[in-house]
Amino acid sequence: MKAIGVTREGEGVELLEVDRPAPAEGEALVRTLRVGVDGTDHEVIAGSHGGSPQDSDYMILGHEAVGVVEDGNGSGLEAGQVVVPTVRRKPDGETNEYFRRGEPDMAPSGEYVERGIVGEHGFMAEYFTSPADTLVPIPDHLADQGMLVEPISIAEKANEHAFSTREPFEWRPESACVLGNGTLGLLTLWMLGREFDRTYCVGRRDRPDPTIDVMDELGATYVDSRETSVEEMPDAHEAVDYVFEATGYAPHAVQTVHALAPNGVGALLGIPGSWEFEIDGGAVHEEIVLHNKCLIGTVNSHVKHFEAAVETLDAMPSWLLEELVTTVATPEAVDQAFEDDNDQIKAVVEFDTL
Repeated sequence: MKAIGVTREGEGVELLEVDRPAPAEGEALVRTLRVGVDGTDHEVIAGSHGGSPQDSDYMILGHEAVGVVEDGNGSGLEAGQVVVPTVRRKPDGETNEYFRRGEPDMAPSGEYVERGIVGEHGFMAEYFTSPADTLVPIPDHLADQGMLVEPISIAEKANEHAFSTREPFEWRPESACVLGNGTLGLLTLWMLGREFDRTYCVGRRDRPDPTIDVMDELGATYVDSRETSVEEMPDAHEAVDYVFEATGYAPHAVQTVHALAPNGVGALLGIPGSWEFEIDGGAVHEEIVLHNKCLIGTVNSHVKHFEAAVETLDAMPSWLLEELVTTVATPEAVDQAFEDDNDQIKAVVEFDTL
């Protein structure tokens, strides 16, 4: 079957010919429809994040997928069901406390593998297998957009964890700021627009630009970080109650503290490389303590977040989904999905249609 991946000796993505997987007991065989491409895929290709399975000289990419059950194989799923797979799996078939209690997304690095990212092949192939409890059914009418469930689930988890830190007191947030204008940032911007009176989105692009056009249509204020840094938000606009960081730009972790209003919370999702820079640690510590501010880190998501994401995706306006998906590539022309193009927001590789 056709698969898109990287090899240990190769450079960049390749169209591979690999064996079609056979489902084990409790697994379903899924025919892939679409797989999204995001920044993590580019990091895996560059070798800066993740890694191939130990017993393989290649890695099949892709962790944002939607497919159709081809063979339920006694798993409880029926042929023809549209499903979205979660990403984390038990390492080497072993279990640990996080998987036993149904919280694999809370496992620390080294105690899991992730499909298409680290230690296990991904979903960017004509078929894949997966245990039934890692496949989330979605309505047939969401099949074309189903690959967006995974990134939305990341936002669902981050927002849930961030907002729960404010539950002990009466929190009355009015404004939110998303750092990053990629697909995750724009999806989250729409989600936060339902909860907050005012929203901002920080990026580094010049008009005209398709991501800024989306911000405008969502009623958000675009903030060019080349002109206004995140820590200058209170002076240039306002101190915000919630910051959603999705850039991996290390200084944003510190700048978020200064951008927050009293009692505010910031969620960090980006993963930077090693980055040393000077900060006034005392000022940051004081700001957090004296103003009851909070920073949390969050990564991955699990079944309940995927289920919430399905409902969120179903509520999103069609115009937004149409504008976000800018590239639909075939496996034979997969390079189109990995091009560095400012006009490209979300690229997907399409293997089949419903």
